Amino acid sequence: MKKRRFHLPLALTWIVLLFLIVPSLVAFPVSVTNQNYLSFPDGEISWKHFENLFSSPEWISSFVQSAIVAFCSSIVATIAGSLCAVGLWRLSSQLGEIVRAILLLPLIIPSIISAMAFYRLWIPLGLIDSYAGLILAHSILALPMVLITVSASLANFDFRLEQASRSLGAPMFTTIRRVIIPSIQPGIFAGAVFSFILSWDEIVVALFISKFSVFTLPRRLWNGMRENTDPTVAAAAVILITTTLAAMLAYNLLAKRASRSTAQ
Repeated sequence: MKKRRFHLPLALTWIVLLFLIVPSLVAFPVSVTNQNYLSFPDGEISWKHFENLFSSPEWISSFVQSAIVAFCSSIVATIAGSLCAVGLWRLSSQLGEIVRAILLLPLIIPSIISAMAFYRLWIPLGLIDSYAGLILAHSILALPMVLITVSASLANFDFRLEQASRSLGAPMFTTIRRVIIPSIQPGIFAGAVFSFILSWDEIVVALFISKFSVFTLPRRLWNGMRENTDPTVAAAAVILITTTLAAMLAYNLLAKRASRSTAQ
């Protein structure tokens, strides 16, 4: 009976994961179909849709733009989120918890509401359809991810290390740079990876605040699915999924390596 109780939650977890993941895997067989419309391969595998993808200036441009936006957003969100996490950790007050709750609001508010809010605010600021506007919006959406991961690392930080550094005469900035940040690097890196993935896959805000100058990959996928049934869309989806999985795998490998070095 104990074994059944132990395996039941694990089985339910796998069922939920398969339910969420399997539909997205349909893009893989569709991307190698030998037909010119969305369909499964009919006994023959063809890579022509990937060739079309990497020979199209429009798709290449969207790849580059998505990479630029995701990279810049992850940097901004990681720096801002890490500083916020350290500041709230140092405050440890009721006011700090209120600020933390406000910073976590992007996780609670539906994406469509956030998109409309960005659209209304960005118009008078002249940030519509610009790299700066989309990067700033994605950074705000990703900041809670960084705040959570860095706060989790700070929860395991030994406060006496900071006290020792300050007692030896190191200023606060030096203590943060040489004592606190090296100790919470796994949380910072995790936040950076999650920020990159969020921006790389984000579509709702991009539809609202970008039009012609900035045309990210998820938005081109959206337009491709709406306007035609070219399997090149499935090939692009495969690249999008693969990049996301690669980022998660890189994070897991580096996190394991960091934990091993810390244990030693």
